[in-house]
Amino acid sequence: MTGCVTDPNSPGLEYMPDMYRSPAVEAYVDYGMDPYYVTEEVASSQRNTQSARKPVAGTIPFVGANKAFGLPYAYPNTPEGYEAAGAGLLSPLTTTKAHIEAGMEIYTKMCSQCHGEEGKGDGALSRNGHIAGIPSYSDKLKDLPVGKMYHTLTYGKGLMGSHASQLSQKDRWLVIEYIKVLQQGGEMPEFDDAGNVVESAADGAMAMNN
Repeated sequence: MTGCVTDPNSPGLEYMPDMYRSPAVEAYVDYGMDPYYVTEEVASSQRNTQSARKPVAGTIPFVGANKAFGLPYAYPNTPEGYEAAGAGLLSPLTTTKAHIEAGMEIYTKMCSQCHGEEGKGDGALSRNGHIAGIPSYSDKLKDLPVGKMYHTLTYGKGLMGSHASQLSQKDRWLVIEYIKVLQQGGEMPEFDDAGNVVESAADGAMAMNN
């Protein structure tokens, strides 16, 4: 009878509700233990500590069916790793109009400030004297393999820092698709109605660089 109430909005007397009514917990928040058991000082300290934890070493995040952009990068951040990536790492993307245009958008936002709109190393930071000696994609970097590009985007090289935190794995490969165009002097390949590259001598060079 004690649990009977006349208020239609009240569940009545609940016996140990935490046993069956789970508390709502926000991500990245530690509500701390009950101050009744650990004192308010300890509970307050726990509330000010982020509850998120780093993944266990060696774990791989679930990325669904598109595993090409979710697996750990296999090459170490060493000169040997850089050379190995250049010799063996290939892009999981095909060269299509959609991929090149997506890469161009990323390049304009993330790369043109240093490398320039046409990839000639004459971006705003270079013209203002902040960074000197950026090589051109159509000259010194014309034959740079895609594996070395990806390695540099992932770890950084020389004055260029890592872009792994700014660009996802797929975004790195997309921007490389556009850099391959800049390596050919900026001339876009010919596409068919489906957006696939029409084979030509220039496309053969791009395929070899891939």
